[in-house]
Amino acid sequence: MEELSAADTDEVDHADQVDRLDQVDPVDDVGTVIATRALTKRYRGGQLAVDGLDLTVPAGSVFGFLGPNGSGKTTTIRMLMGLIEPTSGTARVLRQPMPRAARAVLPHVGALIEGPALYGFLSGRDNLLRYDAADPTADPRTRRHRVAAALDRVGLTAAAGKKAKAYSLGMKQRLGLAAALLQPRRLLVLDEPTNGLDPQGMREIRSLVRELASDGTTVFLSSHLLDEIEQVCTHAAVMAQGRLITQGAVAELAAGARGRLVVTTPDTSDAARVLKEQGAGDVVITEDRVTAEPPDRDLADLNAALVTAGVRVRGFGVERASLEDAFVALTGEGFDVAG
Repeated sequence: MEELSAADTDEVDHADQVDRLDQVDPVDDVGTVIATRALTKRYRGGQLAVDGLDLTVPAGSVFGFLGPNGSGKTTTIRMLMGLIEPTSGTARVLRQPMPRAARAVLPHVGALIEGPALYGFLSGRDNLLRYDAADPTADPRTRRHRVAAALDRVGLTAAAGKKAKAYSLGMKQRLGLAAALLQPRRLLVLDEPTNGLDPQGMREIRSLVRELASDGTTVFLSSHLLDEIEQVCTHAAVMAQGRLITQGAVAELAAGARGRLVVTTPDTSDAARVLKEQGAGDVVITEDRVTAEPPDRDLADLNAALVTAGVRVRGFGVERASLEDAFVALTGEGFDVAG
């Protein structure tokens, strides 16, 4: 291999710095951990998996990445991590271009994508020791301490000596997360982090994600559990058919969707009929409640119409919209677990 002289090295470094400066987007400021501009991936055969994505992930956020089956979430994550090349557009992670700067960026990023890759014949502890040994920045003198701390953080200390092939799906997810946490990370990328976990395990992972965010780590996660995203995420983006539908603070996304009208009454059939006559949509009867999409008219007039029709109204109001309501309103479809 040809060696570079000091002068050659300086020239290459200078050229690289100039190239990086040329690629800095004015929107990509210090407070942004991930920024994509017109990011596009078209596979052979013409399939357009990601179409002109402009994504901005604020530093310190817990960012939920949502989308139905085939929306381009996994393809986007793989481009962000430098696993595949974009067809066009740019992706910057920690203010560096990917995949070109992958060697500089990835030591600061922990990732759990499409499930952890584990050696089934090794124990959980030995798997982590191998992961740590493969990190050129890891100090071998403190390796066992790091592994023990990571196992403890995800609740696997008691199962550390057990072979990975005997782990449940949820335990494998925990072990993969532990591998991502062996070193302090500026960014943690998680693809379905609670897959296979029981309710208690899901609560523990949510708590861990919040803890990591409070320590200054930005967490970027995809999940099919919309209520989970709503509980743990500060920001979110919604994808559909390879395109970004919306992004922003979770509270603002939910607030942008109309809540459902709820009428509590013993006269549910009559109430449903009146609501339909008044233009309400998606009318649903459940026990002593009737819910519907409110029509574009004064709700006081709607209430008056119910009373005039002889409906005994015991409760009337609009429930706050959930993130799921916002998702359905934006994409026009429910959420597909296989996304």
